[in-house]
Amino acid sequence: MPPEGIKILLTLFLCFLIGLEREEHRAAGQRYSFGGVRTFPLIGLTGYALALLSGQQLLPLTFGFGVIGAFLWLSYRHKLETYNEAGVTTEVSGLVTYVIGALVSRDQLWIATTIAVISMLLLELKEFLENLTTKIPAVEILTFTKFLLLTFVILPIVPNKDFGPFAVNPFKAWLIVVAISGVSYGSYLLEKLSKGKGGIRLSALLGGLYSSTFTTVVMAKEARTAGAPHTYAGAILIASGVMYFRFLALIGIFNLQLMNGLLVPFIILGAVGIAGGWAWSCLPDAPTAETKPSYSSRNPLELGSAFLLGVVFLVLLVATNFALIHLGSGGIYGMAVISGLAPVDPFIMGLTQTAGKLTSMGLAVAGVILAAASNNFAKAFIALALADRKTGRQSLILMLALTALGLVPLIWVAR
Repeated sequence: MPPEGIKILLTLFLCFLIGLEREEHRAAGQRYSFGGVRTFPLIGLTGYALALLSGQQLLPLTFGFGVIGAFLWLSYRHKLETYNEAGVTTEVSGLVTYVIGALVSRDQLWIATTIAVISMLLLELKEFLENLTTKIPAVEILTFTKFLLLTFVILPIVPNKDFGPFAVNPFKAWLIVVAISGVSYGSYLLEKLSKGKGGIRLSALLGGLYSSTFTTVVMAKEARTAGAPHTYAGAILIASGVMYFRFLALIGIFNLQLMNGLLVPFIILGAVGIAGGWAWSCLPDAPTAETKPSYSSRNPLELGSAFLLGVVFLVLLVATNFALIHLGSGGIYGMAVISGLAPVDPFIMGLTQTAGKLTSMGLAVAGVILAAASNNFAKAFIALALADRKTGRQSLILMLALTALGLVPLIWVAR
């Protein structure tokens, strides 16, 4: 069989499938619908023939597209005059079928086949997709759109070059913002999907991926009325244990060598935090204890917060380089302690950019360990201040223990 014969058969096959789906749709709905198993293959063959005759010229192919579109418009106009509600899916499918034939003629076989298969899926999954639109709130669609804006619109246009004496790279700064937002957004989606299906421990696990500090604040406030000190104190420790795995994931994206230096101690600390918190939360509490908390992650993709995070990262990156040049390792340690009392992500991610360059790998590892321990120290007193007395005291003891344990790896780093 000549090559053109194979293309014609492929065109007929792909367009026949679309026509068959439309034929079944018409039979099921018992309403007027344009075309079927004969019309759609004919449209595809028309696109194939015009693309073949046009050669490298697009005008005849475009003119044919317009003619087919005019026929489809007449069909849609008839539906509008006949029914109160009329969809345009069949008519659009006709235009797609024309394009498929043209693509096959131009040797774009994979693209034509892919478009045909995706079209079939979209047509067959009509009910599923329409039901999906009623289940996803508009605010979640807006949140996902913000993530796409941060990742695929803003990131590509940010300059990827170093500026100033501290070699500040805006692209890397925004890439870190995207990475932190992406991890938080993933946890946010998991929390939304599992809402109502898990207890306080699951919320602590997901909250630790999102932000262990935010989780500590929310759970400490809930503990006031929950009457379950063991449950909530253990959950706060679980969230802080997950924090170590979160840091490993974020650091590994940008600096594998730094992640390798932290891998063993952070895995141990994370496992101890999660296992210890889980065991503590299983201790008996009053009968009114949990297990369906009202905890809910806030939207992690507020654009103002993202821009603020980028600015804070740049400021801390400059401050870290300045402290290293003028204050030495003591400046890094001081900044690690101070940054742990605030959102610690920007400082740690800043070390991923300087480790092995301006900062020695050992100093960067020590800085991350110290910042994480400082953050746990801060969360101990946050829980003490915001929770009820029993939960606050238990959280203080547990978090101070994790803080002390988190400082132990400095003994080996300092050698």
